Amino acid sequence: MIKRWYETRILPGLLNSLMKSPDMTEIRRRWVPEASGDVIEIGVGSGLNLPFYQQSARVFAVDPSEELQAFARELAEKSGTIVDFCAQSGESIPADNNQFDSAVITWTMCTIPNPHNALMEIKRVLKPGGRVYFAEHGLSPDAGVAKWQHRINGIWKPLAGGCNLNRRPDQMLAEAGFTIDHMETGHIQGPKFATYTYQGFATV
Repeated sequence: MIKRWYETRILPGLLNSLMKSPDMTEIRRRWVPEASGDVIEIGVGSGLNLPFYQQSARVFAVDPSEELQAFARELAEKSGTIVDFCAQSGESIPADNNQFDSAVITWTMCTIPNPHNALMEIKRVLKPGGRVYFAEHGLSPDAGVAKWQHRINGIWKPLAGGCNLNRRPDQMLAEAGFTIDHMETGHIQGPKFATYTYQGFATV
């Protein structure tokens, strides 16, 4: 009962606030406009990417949290972005093969229970040569930081809606068969255990 209350009443607003940091906003501003045509966004959350899409983009926004999607629907209306929302996990995407021109996934692979399945689904629904634009936090190459990421992950995960601190987005993309064409890494503003960031794009 308490867990459900926290996940539906407290966590959505908390995540919406935390994901608005200046560095994260700048990363969204940089990469989201690169996605064009028919776009699938996995883990749309509270919709913080939506204001940055090209006006011509048509976005299929997937996220299992209806509470977070309430924020996203408001942003979609304000921004004028054409969005079709789907309250479902990215591990099973209700879309045809080769349907989308590009994909966006930001601060999401840390939380999906089976990220490999989600990435294989993204690969399935992207057209040949389609790109996935990503910005994710994950395991730091700094041994001292990584030690703490491993140590506190079990405590952090239930508090942060299933978020894992110690995943490797680059490895997960490669294992799913994507070619990483461009990637930048490094810490952004915030606690080091949660801010080592991988950003760039990969191709099917």
